[in-house]
This record gives sequence, C-alpha cells and structure tokens, in this order.
Amino acid sequence: MRTRLTLLVAATMVLVLLAFLVPIGLLLRQVAQDRALGQADDVVQTIVPLAGGDPATLQVVVTAQAVPVTVFLPDGTTVGVPATATPAVLLAKAGHQALTVATGAGRELVVPVVGANGTSVVRTVVTDAELSRGVTRSWLTLGGLGAALLLLGLLVADRLARTITAPITQLSEVSHRLANAELTARAVPAGPPELREVAGALNHLATRIQDLLAAERERVADLSHRLRTPLTALRLEAESLRDPEEASRVASAADGVARAVTAVIQQARREVTTQPAGCDATAVVSDRVAFWRVLAEDTGRPVTESLPDSPLPVAVAADDLAAALDALLGNVFAHTPDETPFSVTLTARPSGGALLTVADEGPGFPPSAATRGASGGDSTGLGLDIARQVATTFEIAGGPGGAVVSLSLPTL
Repeated sequence: MRTRLTLLVAATMVLVLLAFLVPIGLLLRQVAQDRALGQADDVVQTIVPLAGGDPATLQVVVTAQAVPVTVFLPDGTTVGVPATATPAVLLAKAGHQALTVATGAGRELVVPVVGANGTSVVRTVVTDAELSRGVTRSWLTLGGLGAALLLLGLLVADRLARTITAPITQLSEVSHRLANAELTARAVPAGPPELREVAGALNHLATRIQDLLAAERERVADLSHRLRTPLTALRLEAESLRDPEEASRVASAADGVARAVTAVIQQARREVTTQPAGCDATAVVSDRVAFWRVLAEDTGRPVTESLPDSPLPVAVAADDLAAALDALLGNVFAHTPDETPFSVTLTARPSGGALLTVADEGPGFPPSAATRGASGGDSTGLGLDIARQVATTFEIAGGPGGAVVSLSLPTL
C-alpha cells in the first residue's frame, strides 16, 4: 500500500509538472527567438536612416554592429558583410516591403530604404544559434527544478504513506499475535480516525475473546469438578467388592477417570501457549493399550499390538495423545460386539513424526461419523474429534466388516 500511494503521487506530480513545464519551455524558446529578432531589428533600424547617405559613414556604422549586416545599394554595390542578393532582397527591393524569411541558416531580415538615387536594402541574418541562445540552459534549469520538486513530492508522499501504513501494519501484527493465542496483545490507536476506530474495535474484540475464554474455562472446570462426586462414590463401591482382584481393577479404572478429570480441570485453567509439547509416543501408546487390554480380555476381544522397539518422540502432549487413543479404543468397545478383534499399530514416518492406526473388525462407521457432534450410536459424537485435534492428518476408512482410523502425529 505504501508503494502504491507513493507511485500514485509520483504519477500525479509528473502529469502536473508536464502540464506546467512543457508550456513554460515552449514559451522560453519563443522569448529567446523574439529577443534575437528584436535585437537584429534594432540594428537594422539603426542603419536604415544612413542607408541613403554617405557610403563612408555607412561603412563605419555597419562595421561597428555586433551582428552581420549587409546594405545593398541602388548601384548594385554592397556595404558591410559581403553577400549576394537573395530572393528576399530582390523581393523587398521590388516591392518596397520589409520581410522576415526563414532560411536554412536561421531567419533573414530585409528592410528596403527608398532614397533619391533608388532603393537600398538593409539585410541581416539571425542564425539558429542566436535564436536558441540560452534555451538549452533554461530547459535544463526547468528539468532540474522539476526533478527536485518530484523528489520532494515523493519524500513527502512516502512520509504521509508511512503515517497511514504504519498503523495498518501494527494492526496486522496484533491480529497475528491474537491468532497465535497471545490474547494480551493490544493495538495502539494511531493514524487517521478510521484506523483508530478499527484499533479500538480490535482491542474490544480481543478483550471480549479473553473474557469469553476465561468464562469457558471456568465452566469446563466446574463441570469437570462435579464429576468427582460420582467418582468418589464409584471408588467406595469398588472398595466394598468382596473380590480383591475385582475391587483393585475397578478402583484402578476409577483412579484413571479421576486423573482424566483432573487433567481436564488443569487444562481448562491453563493459559493458552504456543510452545509445542512433546512425548514418547511408544511409551504412551504402550501404557494405554495395557490399560485397555484388561477390559479386552474380559470381553473376549483379541488385541494385536505393534509398536516400535525404541522411543518415538512426537509433538503432542502425553495427556492429549492418551486421550485421543482412549477415545478411539473407547469407540471400539462401545460400538462393536464382544469378541471383536482390534489392533493398535504405531510406526515412524520417514518424514518425521509417527502414524498411529486403530483398526477393528466391527460394523464400521456410519456416514455421519466424520462430523463433530454426530454419532451413529448413543454417544456424544466427540470421540473422533478429540483424536482429530492431535493429528496433522486424520483418515477414516472401512465400512461393514471393519473400520480403520489413522492419525499422523507431528514430529517434535
């Protein structure tokens, strides 16, 4: 925008300068020609009274002039600069009329003088150099003045454009900071009134977003905290079971849910950060598969696990990756019959990161499964979206006879 404003001012100034300088340049050339012709005419008019007088006096006066003058006497002789009679001289002598004729060398001035002995003709030539004397210097002066004015105009235009574009650039920077979750970023109202109004509106929007997010975090935290009461009751019920192994398993599951609720509360109250988190995908996936394996054995589901032998770092927080895998495996248990086999595969990607795949041999996903909040079963429909949030690419494949969900995890 700054460049465009400067170019617009430059184009306008060039047109204005041309509109003024071109006529002035032509006028200066005309003035120079008129001045040269006027000087030559003054010389001729000085000699005219002497043309019919004493030839000696005429010779002295003609020789003393600054311009070349020739006087053609009635007897055919000449006084002054030797020259032959031109058509203009002959025409002036015959017609008794003063003439100014353009020639290849410049302008020829002839004035007839009628005397007692006949008609004399006074002739002088104004060369092209005399006609254009000083014109080139004047044009160069005008050109320099025009260039100086143009540069000054561009400097002023650039400063004015900067006063307009600087607030716009600041607004852009603040908007990018807000987009990067830096909610404390604020714009300084500056520039024209319209831009100051936009800056105030952007600041108001940022404050409103910050307030809404704070309120949303508190609501999520409050909602999650309400789950602690039924979890406490579940833990007490688990402790009352007579089978110690069964009690331990149910208590462990209740503790896992309690940890998940605590993580939700902490995440809801955590300030948004742009720093990427990371974890060892191999360790997280192995831990969650081990957790779900117990329930798989109770429901007769064969589990196939394929994990790397070494740590596999990814740019996903451990809690987020665990929640994503729990959501996918929870769908397997919730939407497939007992004894349905499923598999979990984690492989390293050649370009970095990892590929996590969860497959089962159940009835597959309904057409609405890819839509957030939509579910083909009796659920919230948010499980797949939780998994989608941690992946760079998210793919669902398979229909009746099996389903495959693939998550590409970013590299750390």
